[in-house]
Amino acid sequence: MLADVELVAVLSGAACVAGLLLTVVALVGTRRPPARPGAGRGLDRLWKGSGATPRKQREHQALLVGALVAGALAFLVTGLPVVGLLVAVAVPGTPWLFSVGKAEQRAIARIEAVGEWTRRLKDVSATGQGLQQTIIGTVTTAPEEIQEEVRLLAARLQAGWLARSALLAFADEIGDPVCDQVVAALILHVTDRGERLGDVLGSIAHAAAAEVATRREIEAKRTQPRFAVRFLTGMTLATVAYGLLNTEYISPYGTPSGQLVMAALGAAFVGLLAWVRSMSQPRRPARFLPAPDPQEVLA
Repeated sequence: MLADVELVAVLSGAACVAGLLLTVVALVGTRRPPARPGAGRGLDRLWKGSGATPRKQREHQALLVGALVAGALAFLVTGLPVVGLLVAVAVPGTPWLFSVGKAEQRAIARIEAVGEWTRRLKDVSATGQGLQQTIIGTVTTAPEEIQEEVRLLAARLQAGWLARSALLAFADEIGDPVCDQVVAALILHVTDRGERLGDVLGSIAHAAAAEVATRREIEAKRTQPRFAVRFLTGMTLATVAYGLLNTEYISPYGTPSGQLVMAALGAAFVGLLAWVRSMSQPRRPARFLPAPDPQEVLA
């Protein structure tokens, strides 16, 4: 009889954790193109996450499974459902909080790579080659941070895409106004066959270097709030771990009203961490180029 009760408790805890995870993922969402409504697509999006590669999707799935298992175990050890929910949220939330700043560092590295690629475009274009051959000629020497995007751009041009559509798709994949400037100059060159493309690309490359220097200076000033995010996250994990090891520490929350208080405090603290993290993140720079028109892809 006791074993049956424990089994029911574990299953109930797992169900509660799964429900919370579904709610959090549904509310937070991911940056993906809008999809047609449907339960099947929604579940598939939840399971695979926003990762663009199979490796990132597997990491997302491992986090979901780990959150379910950790939340169920925490509920089984403490007998408190809110503890199980908080532990389940901590499993995917901890990497998200500790990774603060990595996205901006990657964006800066990509801007620097775009500037370097622009200088190479300038050098190759000075030989008198056409734009398509110039871009194809930079594939092997493109910086690693944008090599895949440059290779895809060259492949699209070779497959017969309109130069404008291929360049707009390239800018959309990079997603930064500095790259928009490069693409705009290339599109104007394709349109009017104007001269002095090398001078324009050189100016943009110089501006990209200045942009990188400015962003790195700003990034250095954000170290303090980001340290606060990591410190608060570490303290939270230590508190949760202590509560799991010493159930007397959280015994006052064993009543229904205590569980409500714990849920309110936990939600407030998670919200505080998310707010502090958002303060340390820069605003996404506004772009000025549109996405490519699917109806105008092939020549």
